Amino acid sequence: MLIQHGCTWGDVTSFHAVCVSVLANFRGLVQHGLPLEIGDTGIFPCNYIHLKNAHVKNKGQFETVIPIEDSVITEMTVTLRDWGTMWKQLFVRNEGDLFHRLWHVMNEILDLRQQVLVGHLTNDCMNNIKQHITARLDWGNEQLGLDLVPRKEFNLVDPDKISVTELYQLMEQRHRKKEIPVQASMHHLFVQVKSLMNANLGEEMEVFFFIYDCRENRPISERFLVRLNKQGVPHSLEKMESQCTLFIDLGSNDLRKDVFVVAHLIRIGRMVAGEKKNVCNTQYRRPYGCAVISIADLLTAESKDDHLLKVYSCNAESEWCQIHDNIIRKISSRYSPVGSNTGLAVTLQLLHGDLEQIHKDCMHLFTHSISITKRLGFSEIIMPGETRNDLYITLERGEFEKGGKSVARNVEISVFFAQNLIFAGTGDLGVDQHQSFVLYHSNSPRWAEQIKLPIPVDIFRGLHLRFEFRHCSTKEKGEKKLFGFSFIPLMQDGGCTLPDGMHELIVHKCEETANLQDTLRYLKLPFSKANLSGNNQAARSTKESFWITSFLCSTKLTQNGDMLNLLNWRTHPEKISDSLSKLKDLDGTEVVKFLQDTLDALFGIMDQSSQRNGLKVFDDLVHVINLLHDTKFHHFKLVMDNYIENHFAGALSYRDLIKFMKWYVSRIIDAEHHEQIQQVLKASEYVFKYIVQSRQLYAVATCGQSEEEFRCSIYELFKSVHLFLSHESKGVNPITHTQAVFLRSFPTVCCELLKIFTVEEVAVLARDTIGSLPNMAHTDCPLQTVKLQCIAKTVESPLYTNTESRCVLLPVVLHHLEVHMQGQRDLGMCAHILTKMLSNINERVASEEVNMIMESISGVLLRTILQVSSYPQTPRTAMRLQYQDVTVRDSEPFSRKNTFFHDDCPETVMCFGFFFFKGEFVACLLTLLRQLNDKDYQQLLTRLPSKDELTNFLLQLFTIFQILIRPDMFPRDWTVMRLVTNNVIITTLLYLSDTLRKNFLNEQFDFKVWESYFYLSIVFINQPCLQLETFPPSKRKKVLEKYGDMRVMIGCEIFSIWQSLDEHKLNFIPGMIGPFLEVTLVPQPDLRNVMIPIFHDMLECEQRRSGNFKQVEAKLIDKLDSLMSDGKGDETYKELFNSIIPLFGPYPSLLKKIERETWRESGASLIATVTRLMERLLDYRDCMKIGEADGKKMGCTANLLNFYKTELNKEEMYIRYIHKLYDLHFKAQNYTEAAYTLLLYDELLEWTERPLREFLTYPMQSEWQRKECLHLTIIHNFDRGKCWENCIILCRELANQYEAYFDYRNLSKMRMMEASLYEKIINQQRLEPEFFRIGFYGKKFPFFLRNKEFVCRGNDYERLEAFQQRMLSEFPHAIAMQHANMPDQTIHQAEAQYLQIYTVSPVPDRQDVLQRDGVPNNIKSFYKVNHIWRFRYDRPFHKGSKDKENEFKSLWVERTTLTLAQSLPGISRWFEVEKRELVEISPLENASEVIENKNLELRTLIAQCQTRQMQNINPLTMCLNGVIDAAVNGGLARYQEAFFAKDYIANHPEDGDKINRLRDLMFEQAHILEFGLTVHEKFVPQDMRPLHKKLVDQFHVMRTSLGLQEFPALVRASPMHFMSGTPRNCSTPVPNAISPDSTRMVMRRSPLSYPAVNRYSSSSLSSQASNEVSNITGQSESSDEVFNMQPSPSTSSLSSNHSSSAHVNSSAPSSNRASPLPSDKHKHSRDNLCLSPRDRLCSSIYPIPVDTPIRVIPLQIPESVLPQSEQNLSVFYIFGNLQIRLSLFSFFFFIQTPIPPLTPSPIDGLPTGGLVLNSPVRSGSYSSGISSLSRCSVSETCSVEPPPADSPVPPPVPASLEDPMVRRGSKTPPPYSVYERNNPRRATPLPHSLSVPPSADSSGLPAKPQLNRSIRLHSEPRQRTVPRKVSQL
Repeated sequence: MLIQHGCTWGDVTSFHAVCVSVLANFRGLVQHGLPLEIGDTGIFPCNYIHLKNAHVKNKGQFETVIPIEDSVITEMTVTLRDWGTMWKQLFVRNEGDLFHRLWHVMNEILDLRQQVLVGHLTNDCMNNIKQHITARLDWGNEQLGLDLVPRKEFNLVDPDKISVTELYQLMEQRHRKKEIPVQASMHHLFVQVKSLMNANLGEEMEVFFFIYDCRENRPISERFLVRLNKQGVPHSLEKMESQCTLFIDLGSNDLRKDVFVVAHLIRIGRMVAGEKKNVCNTQYRRPYGCAVISIADLLTAESKDDHLLKVYSCNAESEWCQIHDNIIRKISSRYSPVGSNTGLAVTLQLLHGDLEQIHKDCMHLFTHSISITKRLGFSEIIMPGETRNDLYITLERGEFEKGGKSVARNVEISVFFAQNLIFAGTGDLGVDQHQSFVLYHSNSPRWAEQIKLPIPVDIFRGLHLRFEFRHCSTKEKGEKKLFGFSFIPLMQDGGCTLPDGMHELIVHKCEETANLQDTLRYLKLPFSKANLSGNNQAARSTKESFWITSFLCSTKLTQNGDMLNLLNWRTHPEKISDSLSKLKDLDGTEVVKFLQDTLDALFGIMDQSSQRNGLKVFDDLVHVINLLHDTKFHHFKLVMDNYIENHFAGALSYRDLIKFMKWYVSRIIDAEHHEQIQQVLKASEYVFKYIVQSRQLYAVATCGQSEEEFRCSIYELFKSVHLFLSHESKGVNPITHTQAVFLRSFPTVCCELLKIFTVEEVAVLARDTIGSLPNMAHTDCPLQTVKLQCIAKTVESPLYTNTESRCVLLPVVLHHLEVHMQGQRDLGMCAHILTKMLSNINERVASEEVNMIMESISGVLLRTILQVSSYPQTPRTAMRLQYQDVTVRDSEPFSRKNTFFHDDCPETVMCFGFFFFKGEFVACLLTLLRQLNDKDYQQLLTRLPSKDELTNFLLQLFTIFQILIRPDMFPRDWTVMRLVTNNVIITTLLYLSDTLRKNFLNEQFDFKVWESYFYLSIVFINQPCLQLETFPPSKRKKVLEKYGDMRVMIGCEIFSIWQSLDEHKLNFIPGMIGPFLEVTLVPQPDLRNVMIPIFHDMLECEQRRSGNFKQVEAKLIDKLDSLMSDGKGDETYKELFNSIIPLFGPYPSLLKKIERETWRESGASLIATVTRLMERLLDYRDCMKIGEADGKKMGCTANLLNFYKTELNKEEMYIRYIHKLYDLHFKAQNYTEAAYTLLLYDELLEWTERPLREFLTYPMQSEWQRKECLHLTIIHNFDRGKCWENCIILCRELANQYEAYFDYRNLSKMRMMEASLYEKIINQQRLEPEFFRIGFYGKKFPFFLRNKEFVCRGNDYERLEAFQQRMLSEFPHAIAMQHANMPDQTIHQAEAQYLQIYTVSPVPDRQDVLQRDGVPNNIKSFYKVNHIWRFRYDRPFHKGSKDKENEFKSLWVERTTLTLAQSLPGISRWFEVEKRELVEISPLENASEVIENKNLELRTLIAQCQTRQMQNINPLTMCLNGVIDAAVNGGLARYQEAFFAKDYIANHPEDGDKINRLRDLMFEQAHILEFGLTVHEKFVPQDMRPLHKKLVDQFHVMRTSLGLQEFPALVRASPMHFMSGTPRNCSTPVPNAISPDSTRMVMRRSPLSYPAVNRYSSSSLSSQASNEVSNITGQSESSDEVFNMQPSPSTSSLSSNHSSSAHVNSSAPSSNRASPLPSDKHKHSRDNLCLSPRDRLCSSIYPIPVDTPIRVIPLQIPESVLPQSEQNLSVFYIFGNLQIRLSLFSFFFFIQTPIPPLTPSPIDGLPTGGLVLNSPVRSGSYSSGISSLSRCSVSETCSVEPPPADSPVPPPVPASLEDPMVRRGSKTPPPYSVYERNNPRRATPLPHSLSVPPSADSSGLPAKPQLNRSIRLHSEPRQRTVPRKVSQL
């Protein structure tokens, strides 16, 4: 909680209380806890409240209480609150890794915060903790994508309290540190030894580690020693230093592939490994093995990494010293593995950075005294104060004689030294005696073993090393016999230490150790063969030698005699000149080691012998000074500075220094060689430091004497400097280089002069020096850049920070800046200078200075920013110095390392996509503008006298402001910088608004200025960093408190200026409609309230000018689409246009204002159109979000596409959305829909050569080429979607075009493609999809779905349950409706989502194809489910009372027909239902349909059995059994009982025809069953004969029950005569489709056949039928029941619960759905049972009728002419004059009238087995008769084949027998259906090439292709009008 107010209550009592306001919820779960919520206020006693100091900002309603505490604590508190919310979102988004890492960081920050709050820390600890806190805060902000926080010394920076340039520098430095981490120059290697694996040696080990440089063949580090016990693990595991070390001071050049970590393993034990123990008990150090690893392999490891190093042994011990090199170079013949699994287990880790920082970061490594292994020699950077005095001795090799022995010796060296200073390696203790390892039987051993001697300086003199050589014998009881020794002193006679390098030592004879006790006896002997006398008896042999290598690394001792002579110049004055001459040749390391002593010697010599040696001393002093410029000795500048301040005592030296300095400067112009002069000028900084210090010492000593003389000498010196600086030369020459060298050091010289001169005097010197430089016009002079560098350093110096000196320097600095910026030269340095000039402006500077800067460089600054913004984004090109040829010596001033722009210079790093100086220029401009007030602006503009200059200035300024607003101007997280920039911009615009009104209105109107102003304002409002709605609450609050909502401010200014434009508003119509519309889409109520009225003005102005506002409307719609697609706009915005009620403030809505105008009707129409468009665009945007279902995306895109075409007629937008929809379909693999979609664009094109522009992904091409490309793409998609019929039509159109152009090559390809498509149609199976009716009810659905019903084409293999689940997953918040009834208005208006889904059956339109005989099922199946407009759904119900004994008396069917707006398939997988038709089918009609369906199924199965299409007869057996068994048990008898009763006939006289038809169908079924039994008998297998016999017996019982002992009277007609011969031997027999002998005779049905779809059979006619309809349709024990069940709402999850709505719906027409053949699918009854209803075999040879039923009029045939025993007896039917010979049982295919004309079948003459007649059907149960609720989709008719050629041609059917064909009414087709009906909205004719010519005789069947092919080929194409409409296929 936060204390907001304090108060004291009570005058009598001393009760004190405070009023508090709760800022966070408190649950009060503790004892006596008081639960509090945010916003609660109350009064509490003071002793229960901790008062927190705070100050209130903006007191009042919107006050902010800021606690008075450390800013780091405040930042932690606020940041952790923001992180808390985002941290929970990480868990929701399943970002577990960041979630856990952030949780740990937050806890760590809380712990650190607690330490800060306690306050008991030292300053260093507090700073350290704050550094850790800010580092973690920055890390978290970066990970969470939050803003970069500007800080200075851990504290937040208030942008209002520093200049913009300083803010930019802070941001840029933090960004650069984040993006480009500083590369560490020092590296260190951590090594820890764990064990030696699988050695099993049983001896102790010594492991020596060192780093080896393979390139230079030498070690670069000391050795680290680890001792292992017999088990292979380190001794003393508790001591870390015994097993761990840190190799320090590795340079970046050492991290190479050829630098290795080497481990030498030395065993301690017997001479020969494996020899018997009793041979010798003496322990020897013997070589064992070696292991290596490249240091480059460790670079990628971020933490400790364990390694197992393979150990190798040397094949020959004589090569032991080279084993590591052989392993590295992979010379495998010289080494071999010690063991297959032997390895050295170590841990290695590379650490980067300064050693002190590593101590802080890796404290766990240094908790114990870890050993430090140093580098051999000094590191790359030598630090002052580093003390080191290490001598390294390497035992290289020896040459020894045999000594009278037959074999070579085993030589061991013992090294002796005093005071335990011998170290075999780090990590080990020092000893005074060291034994080398022994090489077996070698007189020329090579050890290469290194030892270290850290000798103190004070005892170094007089010490020596002694080496004793012993022979180690294994046969002499382990005795080590001394045979010689060598020694070497560590310091020479002259005082120099032992020189580095190889030393060949003398091996002296000695066999007794006692002889070596007295060191004086052998120290007199010679030690080296280099100083060996001719006769030396002490030497054992001249052939014996011993070699060592010494290396001294010392900061106190020297090995150079010249350095000693210089330091001891007083002792040897005669050597002074020689020593001074040799100083320059000394190694720099030697000089800096003795820097102070060297400087004392030089100045001492100068004071003593200035005349003779003064110049040499000066040159040597210059050399020493310049040594410190080397990076290796750079840190020694501090040593020299300390020497000057505290140790330098040359009070008179300034005279000589000035004299020699002037001597060199005065000879610059005439000198031939400038190298030494340049070195002098390069050292001028420290020379002047010595001059100033010397003068100050002299002034102190003499009380300021000779002051004037000193000043005069300085001025004379600078006159000489000005003289040589003013020398102008072209190109690069020595003088130019010399000038550059001096300019580099001049700013530091000025800083030194400030110690003895006033600021004004030094500023004048600096001004005159800079001003003396020539203004060179040519740009290739390098002096220009160096001059700017000099100015930059001057600006950074105290000279510029002082007000008096700044007034002196400012004009000359501005002059040079202007010159360089105008020439676009060295812009980076100019930006740097300008930034430094303005970075220190914390408060408002003097107005004169600001005006001076603006007057001088404002214009050139604007041009420069514009120029830099146009640069290509390539770094380090033209901005670098152009002198790359001089890069060798550091002394050359223009080498790359001395230029401002070099690779390591941070200014050349690219920041956020631009050169860094672009941001600096921008920051400078913003700083200047921020300092200007209204008066300054007026003064600035008055300096632009002409209007053109003012216009230019404003246009440049507005353009730059637009650049600054770009998202890529600053990095994404620089919100603070962006807000400051926006604040400056809006302040400037407000200042300039009066100038715009004054100078650019009325007759002075300037369109460019106003347009630029408006566009700038629009871009300003729409920039992302000002969209406060997207900010977190805390961030939004901060922005509003500091800056307010700047969008509203600029919006009000736009409105004000717009109102002042008056008649000039027309100039911005329609150009500014889009930008203003974009502003109104910003979700800021006040901004919208201000900007919406502008549209009313635009409409009114356009109406007055043109009489309409078509331009406004077109622009508004175009821009609205692009803006809302980008995510702008919302539902509230839509209401701004459409609502009459004011939404915001006093302003009325747009529609309300329009209604007051005379043009309100057109205006309201525009508003309505825009509103409808916005509704669709909002739906489209919501659906196109990531994660939304593809179906919603496609449906919404199609809806928007139709809107653009039908209502707006925006062709370009229409085409764009066509391709968007195409991409969605193609991605979802909806290839058919993708083809239909692309066809929309194809049909907008003509076959012309009109050129088309580049559009979308299409190149510039002719219209013909683009249409050809589209055709091919559409064909490809139709092919992948298996719509090959559509492909054929398009191929024909393309072929016609190729033929017209004689392009026979492509024509042949197209014909071959067409042929292949025919093959695919015949040979490949196609799946028939299900169709589902789906309703979307409720207001929560998108607009294009809301309260609408659709029919959807399901996916392959998708059934109702799968489709339901898919839709529920697409709409997860939807509620599934459990009934199929139409919902009421309550559901429609509910604030929810309701889905209603059930299956519907398609009603095909192509009856001509489906009715034609001989058409393969593969072809018919296509037309059953393609180009479908109508769908059916049936629902059974009982009307009236239900008869429990016979329920079919009251069983009615409610049939719903749905008509779509477009046909399926089309551009979408679902289309809206346009029309619903509801009819009721009576029980009598239902019974007729059920029986007819079963008859059709029986015919199909019989035909399939006859034509051998059925490999298994089980389906026919089951069907016969189901029908016969049901009839015997009362199946058909139920119909007789229901409809043939006298009461029913008497009560329903109008149903006489229907009753007769039912009777006929029942008789027909009986005869079909008889014929089916005959066929069944022929094919039934032997094991099923008993079943067949049973069926025959039951059939006789059934026939008896129906009164069919003989044929009924309806067949007793006139006698039939055979045309030729007897029925058995007819000369021209016609094949019978259902004869047992497989002869075929198919009679053709009329196109007006009685409907045979959605019939219901009567399973309830059996005795087992239930009284409930649900039981009738439920699964019975019969396999046929399961076989014919189909999904319905009653059995699905969306069906109703009542039992009366059983089989409510039907799926798509049945056919073969999958690739398996029908014969394979029905091999076994169990397989058949597993099939879905759609997959089961049914009849498809009859069409689905679409009209009212026509009564069948059968022929009357006399009973006498019908033989009862002959199966193949034929009869004749006589239709008028037409005589047709039929097989005996063919008459059961009753003929309907009218009969179409006979047409030859396309399969005449083919084998009878080639005709495919099978197709699935919905039928009744095999076991219980014909199910009344199971539907059959009859889609094929039987056909009549023509008589033989010699038989008489039957006459046509009389017109009186024909009924007019009932046609479907005219529909409004979709504008994109391939099979489309007449569309009254589209006036253009269909393309002839894609259309189907109408039949000449609508009542007959269409002509065969071969009969009218020539007619089609020679027909003239129809002319098209523009625009075209989509063709019909």
